[in-house]
Amino acid sequence: MDEDIKKNKREFLFTASYTIGAVGVVAAIWPLIDQMNPDASVKALASTEVDISTMERGQSITILWRGKPVFIRRRTEEEIIKAREVKLEDLKDPEKDEDRATNPEWLVMLGVCTHLGCVPLGDKGEYGGWFCPCHGSHYDTSGRIRKGPAPTNMEVPKYEFVNNNIIKIG
Repeated sequence: MDEDIKKNKREFLFTASYTIGAVGVVAAIWPLIDQMNPDASVKALASTEVDISTMERGQSITILWRGKPVFIRRRTEEEIIKAREVKLEDLKDPEKDEDRATNPEWLVMLGVCTHLGCVPLGDKGEYGGWFCPCHGSHYDTSGRIRKGPAPTNMEVPKYEFVNNNIIKIG
């Protein structure tokens, strides 16, 4: 009987020691893991709201979001039609215009060339969209790569219309 009591005490002491040790390890590691979280200034940049109430059809603006340029273009009927008439087979990175612009009048995308990260020029190039003069990538009126070394279309960030005058990016 004494043997069973000693065995139970020993098991209890081992279990308690391991538990306290595990809590100590977690307490020591937690600050290291927690410091990897973004600070308040980064969290503040997670989303931004843009007033688009004064933009005319055919006009573009560039804003800065998370340190990157974002192109917002209020497209003309002609630009929308031109973008939708493109056959997917003709595209290097096939993507429908409807999937890129939830509201066809507004195109929102990161203003970064997908080749080497340059900032393309608007209303330039062979397809009436954007042109990256650094290496010659041409994008159409939907921001899709049409010619040049860029491998993919310009990225469309997560965005939503808060109301008719405000777009929230992020």
